[in-house]
Amino acid sequence: MGFPERVLDDDEELLLHCHPHWRRLFVPVLALLCASAVAGLLGGLVWRTVPADNRRLVAELAVFLVWAAVGLWATIRPWIRWATMHFAVTDRRVMFRRGLVRRVRQDIPLRRISSVEYRQSLLDRVFRCGALSIEWSNEDPLEFADIPRIVAVHSLLCRESPAGWAYGDREWDSAGGDTPGWEEPVGYSRVDLAAGRRGRPRRHR
Repeated sequence: MGFPERVLDDDEELLLHCHPHWRRLFVPVLALLCASAVAGLLGGLVWRTVPADNRRLVAELAVFLVWAAVGLWATIRPWIRWATMHFAVTDRRVMFRRGLVRRVRQDIPLRRISSVEYRQSLLDRVFRCGALSIEWSNEDPLEFADIPRIVAVHSLLCRESPAGWAYGDREWDSAGGDTPGWEEPVGYSRVDLAAGRRGRPRRHR
């Protein structure tokens, strides 16, 4: 059982789990393809020009090592970074995990979130991703880059956290439950309950 299932409480419900948007892997894959093409050309050049002896073997081995160093390293390292970066939302908290050896862990209780917003560039809108910013308690805002389906994630957090309750009469009781009889508001988009910025967001990339 992997993350986030292994860290959930018995009665905790997982609402969302994702990695950063797949566009982060575009450049590494392109680098691997380019390195493979160059290695193929050099291998063919070695085969034609170097005599069939130990010199050819050494030259072919050198081409392979350069391809492995440039191509595989430029691809595997970003892929591991992408695969070990998790963003999850449950009915109680927002969870962020990053790293394989040196790990970063961040948990944000939903009831302490005061503001949720997102930003999108033109390219982000094409890929339907963006940067998600969460303000909570008295801490500095946290920013998570390249969140896929950013609009849906923003709406989910607004619905599940107090940040979205400015459009209704919903309250959070001391036990972490909802006020009975409250109906979920619709039609909201960007929510900002904070009185003002407390500094630049800390970015997770």
